[in-house]
Amino acid sequence: MTVLVVSGTGTEIGKTVVTAALASVARAAGRSVAVLKPAQTGVGPGERGDADEVVRLAGDGVTPVELARFPEPLAPATAARRAGMAPVGPGEVADAARKLAQEHDLVLVEGAGGLLVRYDEEGSTLADAARLLGAPVLVVAPAGLGTLNMASLTGEALRARGLVQRGVVVGSWPDEPGLAERCNVTDLPEAAGAPLLGAVPAGAGALPARVFRERAATWLAPELGGTWDAGAFAAAVRS
Repeated sequence: MTVLVVSGTGTEIGKTVVTAALASVARAAGRSVAVLKPAQTGVGPGERGDADEVVRLAGDGVTPVELARFPEPLAPATAARRAGMAPVGPGEVADAARKLAQEHDLVLVEGAGGLLVRYDEEGSTLADAARLLGAPVLVVAPAGLGTLNMASLTGEALRARGLVQRGVVVGSWPDEPGLAERCNVTDLPEAAGAPLLGAVPAGAGALPARVFRERAATWLAPELGGTWDAGAFAAAVRS
């Protein structure tokens, strides 16, 4: 797996922290890593973007690449139009990822918002870039009510486009999960049509970077380089 696209069922659900955990685990295994953010929105010049946050958490051995930055916190196509700037198309994303893959063992492409958020006026999406790359997509989902529908729709959209869904990771697992969260551990894989491959605890992004790196492997399944066990996790939350 040279390129992995990290998408989600929506915005503000933990994609950046999951990307950082993936980068941390890969770096601990001695792999070189690049994180590609095609379009960073809602961040001004000189401010830290998502790729910078991945580097802060995962370590300086990660190469951050940002193709475009738009100041307003909107969908990339809308933010580009309002800023009077050129949008980022799927071909540009795919070209950048391929170039990074020649120099790194793993390239993580972190999308903006959900899978079908528009990147340009033609309606291109992160799914189009994944198709050009022939890359699998890892879906980050929230833990609570509503996530089953969103995961099901995202999985359906991926299958309709002939894309491989690597699995689902819960982006922010609460300290005290309620009934919906506990049930969703069992129901998410069925809804998404893909295995549950991890659960990152709420607040993980606020941990000291050293602690984050030490714990990252315990949040991700072996398929992603970690030690997290879906069966043991499900049994623990049901108890």
